[in-house]
Amino acid sequence: MSVSSAHPASEQIRVSERIRVAGSTLTPADRKVAHVVGTDPQLVAFGTVADVAARAGASGAAVVRLATRLGYDGFADLQTSVQTELADRLRPAASRIRELSGDDVVAATWRASQVALDHTFERLDRSTFSRAVTMLSDLDHTVWAVAGDAGDGILRHATDELSMLRSDVHHVSGNAVAVARRLAAVERGDVLVALDLRRYDRWLLDSVELAASKGAQIIALSDSPASPVAALSDVSLVIDADGNGPFDNYVGAMGLLTALVIGVAGHLQRRATAALDQIERAWRDTGALSD
Repeated sequence: MSVSSAHPASEQIRVSERIRVAGSTLTPADRKVAHVVGTDPQLVAFGTVADVAARAGASGAAVVRLATRLGYDGFADLQTSVQTELADRLRPAASRIRELSGDDVVAATWRASQVALDHTFERLDRSTFSRAVTMLSDLDHTVWAVAGDAGDGILRHATDELSMLRSDVHHVSGNAVAVARRLAAVERGDVLVALDLRRYDRWLLDSVELAASKGAQIIALSDSPASPVAALSDVSLVIDADGNGPFDNYVGAMGLLTALVIGVAGHLQRRATAALDQIERAWRDTGALSD
């Protein structure tokens, strides 16, 4: 029997659980579509049947058929369910904390972190990622990095690592006045990395708009291809931020930023090696580090 929004009690069953239960009954074409549904919920939530079919390498009929097999009244019903789940992920921390259970926190956090990493990397388009690495490796242009308040520390760490591989890398933070003052130096062709998750910081969106208006290339790291940060970007990289606690899960963001830094290190291998050797000598000569 089909399970739709007309059956609120059954609507609590998550899409991922329906896919798991369907398991061996799915055809090869079904599994292709199910993989896209499971790894790229934003595409399902904001795309069309054709979008999902193209990503899965299947037909539109296969997309609709999977939705029906999972118990939905067609693609629109599946889409509504996915949108609801995404909205639930993005509820304020004050709402989520009231739903914490007495389950094994370590095990639950481990699972949530694994899922966030898996989903972030499984849906990562390799050509888009390579373009971002190339942009960050362009020594003729300055790299700027700005993040919403919650992700600022993570991006600062990645920016510090990037600055050890190449010159002209700047992490920008502070109040709106300080950020605008720093970004006034942005020149055409420079690269701005912007990290933020819903609910997006208004000042950050203003900063990205300012940099874009000055001709900067924007690399957006956000939780949806339909986010306002992504809409302003030249390159959009999507992070799975779903977690088991009251706050957003930044494990996927950390993994993706690490991959970008490693990519730049490989792209600039000779120069990066020389720069790191120089830094190591300075640390050794000053006795800055201890074993």
